[in-house]
Amino acid sequence: MHGRRLAEALLSLDPSVQLFGFGGKEMEGAGVRLLKDFADYNVMGVWEVLKNLRRIMKLLNYLEEAMREERPNLLVLIDYPDFNWRLAKKARALGIPVFSYIPPSAWAWRKGRAKSCAKIANEFVAIFPHELPPYEAAGARISFVGNPLVDTVRAEIPPKAAEREFGLREGEVPILLLPGSRRQEIEMLLPDMLGAAKLLKQKRPETRFFLPVADTGLKALIEAKIAAAELEGEITLTGTEHRYALMGLGAAAMATSGTVVMEAALMGLPCVVLYRFAWLSALIGRLVVHVEHFSLPNILLGEGFQPELLQEQVTPENIAAHMLPLYPGGQKREITCAKLREACRKLGGPGAAYRVAEKVLACARRHLR
Repeated sequence: MHGRRLAEALLSLDPSVQLFGFGGKEMEGAGVRLLKDFADYNVMGVWEVLKNLRRIMKLLNYLEEAMREERPNLLVLIDYPDFNWRLAKKARALGIPVFSYIPPSAWAWRKGRAKSCAKIANEFVAIFPHELPPYEAAGARISFVGNPLVDTVRAEIPPKAAEREFGLREGEVPILLLPGSRRQEIEMLLPDMLGAAKLLKQKRPETRFFLPVADTGLKALIEAKIAAAELEGEITLTGTEHRYALMGLGAAAMATSGTVVMEAALMGLPCVVLYRFAWLSALIGRLVVHVEHFSLPNILLGEGFQPELLQEQVTPENIAAHMLPLYPGGQKREITCAKLREACRKLGGPGAAYRVAEKVLACARRHLR
């Protein structure tokens, strides 16, 4: 999504720009000539990366050869830190300048890598203000010019139209299940979400559950999990065309930690935020990651106003217990929604993608060969 918005902004500011690289279908639709599709390499966690290491290294070599042949004026990295920074080193060896958009989270772990990244990239732009200090301390040229979610997260249709589309009846309380778009996340978190849904339905019969399906290729897996939980007919699966309108209708959500939690915040939707790593990733994470919070709204305010459950804390009972106070009418919900609005104000104003694009173009022009 960030890549698509940046590509659109770059071509709007300078239609002569030629964009090629490694990304997804949205980037391709925005005018980027794809060399390889990100969806074919989208893995997470230490063990999962190790299993796919040979394929990933072949991709790295392929992209290095593409840079050698095409000689771009600038390599723009967007997130995906471990892979991208290996590619960045190869770019620098070829004399190609590097621009980092969404740099590695040095504020949370591996803080020393801000210094090593600063030696490689010519310029950085972060999408959260708390990411600046370690890079500034390392002498990097870094800025925060706003977060593109401020522009993209808007209800696609009015509330009344959304109520009709999703078949929401008077008196029902809509609760969203947001298990993520990766198979691994669905496998690890959806069963506990469904267990929590069963408990909530017993305590609050007026609850109506919705689950937006981002990847239709995973719909069969999701349906199988729902059947295994004996919740057929209780969970309404939707598409993602009007997902923000659905968030706007929702009373609360149980959500996998990530961008979706910030999107929910922008739509005023309080969440119980969940995360679970594979065992090896969890072991390494506990050794090297030092953060008080992992939910983006909590990080922005530096306080745990929104419930977070990690690893063994993720159980149906815990999820349900934290969801109930977020139902309409409770003081906890009012306080949480007020804090969400405060967190969202820290994201800056509209137009972030264009401000980043201006910096990308300026960096490329400064280093024209």
